[in-house]
Amino acid sequence: MSIKSSGTGLFLPTSKKEMEKLEWDQADIILFTGDAYIDHPSFGAAVIGRVLERAGYRVAVIPQPNWRDDLRDFKKLGEPRLFFAITSGSMDSMVNHYTANKRLRSDDAYTPDGKAGYRPDYATMVYSNILKKLYPDTPVVLGGIEASLRRLTHYDYWSDKIFPSILADSKADILVYGMGEKAIVEIAALMDKGASIKSLTNIPQTAFITNDYSRYVNSDDTITLNSYEECKKSKKAFGDNFVKIEIESNSMIPKRMIEPIESGAVVVNTAYLPPTVDEMDSWWDLPYMRAPHPRYNGKGAIPAWEMIKHSINIHRGCFGGCSFCTISAHQGKFISSRSEKSILKEAEQIGSMPDFKGYLSDIGGPSANMYRMQGKDLSICKKCKRYSCIHPAICKNLDNDHGHLLDLYQKVRSLKFIKKAFIGSGIRYDMFIDSDLPANRKYLDEVFKNHVSGRLKVAPEHTEDEVLRLMRKPSFSLFAKLKVAFDDLNHKYSLNQQLIPYFISSHPGSTEKSMKGLAERTKALNFKLEQVQDFTPTPMTLASTIFYTGTDPYTGEPVFVAKSKDDKLKQRSHFFWYKKDDSFRKENASKHSAKKPVRGKGDNKNRGK
Repeated sequence: MSIKSSGTGLFLPTSKKEMEKLEWDQADIILFTGDAYIDHPSFGAAVIGRVLERAGYRVAVIPQPNWRDDLRDFKKLGEPRLFFAITSGSMDSMVNHYTANKRLRSDDAYTPDGKAGYRPDYATMVYSNILKKLYPDTPVVLGGIEASLRRLTHYDYWSDKIFPSILADSKADILVYGMGEKAIVEIAALMDKGASIKSLTNIPQTAFITNDYSRYVNSDDTITLNSYEECKKSKKAFGDNFVKIEIESNSMIPKRMIEPIESGAVVVNTAYLPPTVDEMDSWWDLPYMRAPHPRYNGKGAIPAWEMIKHSINIHRGCFGGCSFCTISAHQGKFISSRSEKSILKEAEQIGSMPDFKGYLSDIGGPSANMYRMQGKDLSICKKCKRYSCIHPAICKNLDNDHGHLLDLYQKVRSLKFIKKAFIGSGIRYDMFIDSDLPANRKYLDEVFKNHVSGRLKVAPEHTEDEVLRLMRKPSFSLFAKLKVAFDDLNHKYSLNQQLIPYFISSHPGSTEKSMKGLAERTKALNFKLEQVQDFTPTPMTLASTIFYTGTDPYTGEPVFVAKSKDDKLKQRSHFFWYKKDDSFRKENASKHSAKKPVRGKGDNKNRGK
């Protein structure tokens, strides 16, 4: 095991020179990431690096390696003692690169100065293939959201094809899905004791390919999925797989899954139980520098860092179950929260930052108001297979009392250096708008009075019931109630704060008639929409499955899907009824669509190196 880590007060090394200053002759683990290296708990590469460091390993980071030249970035630190670890970064690289209409984006929030072109398409696969070619005998471990959501056969919107598990095309040895702190340490510990990467077949929250999977078949704790080859031939087989995968992804104690592929199979082991408060606190309490690496000095601000540097993430997971969202498939349905002590400590750290002016930009999470919420009887949760705890109705076993959250808000805003603590994360208004719980009825008033920057963002997503049902979102009538309550608070406090709703066009089930209904309803409420987006199919969601198959996999019923560029632009144009001319439609119709991305290839822009 390593005897000298980088230690408190230093960034993880990113170059040979930095390693030499630490007197390292070799790193134990070299972590490649598609993002710039920001040493902060909001960025997965930093968390994994620090978790491994605390376990005693020498960890080096190579951010945004150049995959187009002589591959010197992949060679500069040599081979690690244990393994290479790879993540595409905080986003799927294809979502990062392309709009919903497959047009190439001109910026990248995770790169200095927001410059695009510093990571390839399908970054995880590209990095892995390069490393396997250069160092064929060195194990490669995949992680991060791109690998997590592509761990099994999946539909790739950008190529309009069905692809096998990313393990097959990347040639990697093992994949960590979900939030990987526990699994990556266990992999490192076993390999440090001499275990081969191929022998690591029982680690929770990992996936691997094996030619010998007969021992798993017909086991009570294992589900066998349709094969990759069957899914390529049959949309029904693909849809059937999704149903089984989603059920297990939303289970507290899921079953192992096996998906045959060619002569072998992808094996996905069951997940760990949700992290405890102590575990969550321990990961946030690591010696992060809470800043971008000095290598970026003078290269421009990193937009993603500027957005989150004065914010606090208070919990992980989401039990909303929205059909277009990947959070539960990656972070899990069950909420894992930090302690108040840990959160207040982070507030103190932010308060000491030289550029902090007293304003926290966000106290939230995937959904702002799920802090410390869980089942009243966890034994019921262990048997539950629901995709959501609040849709189509709030589970009677869910303790959704907002009291803990209000107490936390009060303690944060009472800190002497805090002028205002905003809530920038989305709020699930369906959990309090009709509630009889005292804290829940008080919640909107407290947020309005103390935590709104002038604009409160919420996400009804659509107005029409047939679309909302497929989205797994509550009736628009609840949003109407929220608006009445919000307007009453403006009158009560003599303010003029705005309620800003988010909407999605071209979601499966949404027709042009649906969008006309949306335009009429929002116009009647005097909204001129600005927070809008076109639906983008991403792997491992119900909405993407419907987009590809044209049917609801749970019912087998056909569902209308707007797929052509013209249909999508027509739907989107209904958001902007208030524009006097047709400039939006004309502007978008005149733009040429981007070339279809080639799998494994990067865009042709210069990297600017």
